[in-house]
Amino acid sequence: MPSEIKANSPLVDRLMRLIEGSRCVAGNEPAVELALREALSNAVLHGNAMDAQKPVQVRCRCELEKGVSVVVQDEGEGFDPNAVIDPTSADNVGADRGRGIWLIRSMMDGVSFERGGTEVHMRKGPTRNPRTGLRSDSETASRLFGNSSEPDECGDARLQARKDARNV
Repeated sequence: MPSEIKANSPLVDRLMRLIEGSRCVAGNEPAVELALREALSNAVLHGNAMDAQKPVQVRCRCELEKGVSVVVQDEGEGFDPNAVIDPTSADNVGADRGRGIWLIRSMMDGVSFERGGTEVHMRKGPTRNPRTGLRSDSETASRLFGNSSEPDECGDARLQARKDARNV
């Protein structure tokens, strides 16, 4: 993608259609979209300084039971993410910097800055089922049938009830 603000929305719209269609973060698409828009804006404005000759690269991977991973890479000089101010601090509420990274970190389950700050790696896990609190059908199955290393009293009770029913 060229480092032009006008290129952000068409790319985000196209990626979000794919992400929505994959159902890998069903219900959490708005969080992914906001983080993606912020990461792209940062790459265009701060990373590549709106130099249209410097592309911004985006890699996206959706997996139904793992969620979505997105990498946004610019050709800028990078930055130290630890030096970015906290916009929620009382001293920084009026500051005009730091909100984009704060939003990205708030919206995604995992965020890291690589290659000296020229890449942002973002991850959003699959949506948790509000009824079970689990992220996927396979996690539900592993809890129900004892394939998980974590204890689950409800799953153990259901498994025992199924075993008892078979022995009658």
